[in-house]
Amino acid sequence: MAAGDGNGGTISGINVTPLVDVMLVLLVIFMVTAPMMQQGVTVDLPQADASVLAAEDAALVVSVTRTGEVFLNDNRLNGGELGEKLAAIVKERPAQIVYLRADRDASYGAVAAVMAAVRAAGVGRLGVVTE
Repeated sequence: MAAGDGNGGTISGINVTPLVDVMLVLLVIFMVTAPMMQQGVTVDLPQADASVLAAEDAALVVSVTRTGEVFLNDNRLNGGELGEKLAAIVKERPAQIVYLRADRDASYGAVAAVMAAVRAAGVGRLGVVTE
């Protein structure tokens, strides 16, 4: 196998084979990891027969874990912070929809307290997320 034009020169073309190999490896990596990249806090959602709703881009998601921790999108909140933050958001966006994701093993009291805080903040529309 000769390298060059036979007169001792080098080939001036780009060897694309390594580039294609790297791109295929990256494609496989992204295909494997994309389903694992889910939004928010991991909760075990309850099963329900319901129609699928289209989620908004700027949707607010309140999550309640099985231990009773409360998250607004991905931010953990303490005590009465949920009501305060939601009230501030509702002042700017009165038609804001809030989605509640509660773990199936979360206590009823924790979920009811979160729903009451959402209502007290002035949120007019509350959606409950199920699997």
